[in-house]
Amino acid sequence: MATIKVRENGPYRVDGDDITLIDWHGVEYPVDRRPIALCRCGASATKPFCDGTHRTIGFRADVPAPEVQRPKPEA
Repeated sequence: MATIKVRENGPYRVDGDDITLIDWHGVEYPVDRRPIALCRCGASATKPFCDGTHRTIGFRADVPAPEVQRPKPEA
């Protein structure tokens, strides 16, 4: 199973052993290391992978995920 973590003002970090990354033409990207970081700022020179450019361009994320109201356990 893969886990995708949205990093604050940074890339999407994808952890897991069973990761397949495919482009819009159906061609698989070679993924030779884990975890992988996917660009979220749009400025990486190694798209779809992150190269750290978000730090130099001052990328700021819009908003975090909304808080979820969890049901209270019954007594």
